[in-house]
Amino acid sequence: MIVARFTCEILRAIPVGEIRVQARLARPGRSVELLEAVASADGREVARATAWRVLRTASPPVAPRSAPPPALPGEASSTLPGAPPPAAPGGWVDGYLSAIEWRPVRGHFAEPGPATVWARMRYPLLPDEETGPLERVLAIADSGNGASSELDLRRWQFINPELTVHLHREATGEWICLDARTVISTGGAGLATSVLSDVDGQVGVGAQSLFIAPRERRHPV
Repeated sequence: MIVARFTCEILRAIPVGEIRVQARLARPGRSVELLEAVASADGREVARATAWRVLRTASPPVAPRSAPPPALPGEASSTLPGAPPPAAPGGWVDGYLSAIEWRPVRGHFAEPGPATVWARMRYPLLPDEETGPLERVLAIADSGNGASSELDLRRWQFINPELTVHLHREATGEWICLDARTVISTGGAGLATSVLSDVDGQVGVGAQSLFIAPRERRHPV
């Protein structure tokens, strides 16, 4: 089986601490399967995920009609080890940014507008376990709204309560290319979409629904 679609619903703030995860096969089948997982903290559900898996077959590939991803930049364009992207805007809480190596092609986190960036995980997702191709793609796909932000993070929040990724093949290698853009309309909703590729070409697309709202200003006491 290969995962063809993954969706994660973020139900509330996920604490930095002990997380319990329960997974089950919700819909078994010979051709397609539906998986479900729930993450809990302190007895409360904090996230839910579903994934459709399809059977691997001998179907022939069809050459993609979309343009190939840009070439992976050399190390000279990479951020320094352990450092976030250059000129990261105020309001970012570091941790994830430094855990990923970024090699921007166009745009970056501190520059409003669409962005194309190559990225790879510096560390395994779980200690002493090899990170698989699905995890490598999903870890980068969740950066679509941040990389292509259209608003000042210090004045606005654009929270994604969910992430959905459609895949048509497994990624190869450590590097994932994220080609992202964000659209925001009047009314408090937005949409961030991303094309996801590896060095051999496109592997899928990602999307994030966005909640748009001004940040509360804290007045001195």
